[in-house]
Amino acid sequence: MQVIALIIIGAAAGFIATRAMKIETDIPTTIAIGVFGAIVGGLVLRFLITISGWMAGFVGAVLGAMALIWLWRTYGGRR
Repeated sequence: MQVIALIIIGAAAGFIATRAMKIETDIPTTIAIGVFGAIVGGLVLRFLITISGWMAGFVGAVLGAMALIWLWRTYGGRR
């Protein structure tokens, strides 16, 4: 069940992060960015999840996705 929640939250976070960072990606890439961002954000902001619940996890997922986009733009991706 948590894997499904990770995919749903990651997809939403990826969508918001790609729009906030003004990058055009296809749907699978957007979902992948969001899921990996959710993993990164979840690890970094783990203490907030225990304090304030799922909303902190969503914020962490968006921030993690934005950090992943920044890394992708800076060190990789298409130029």
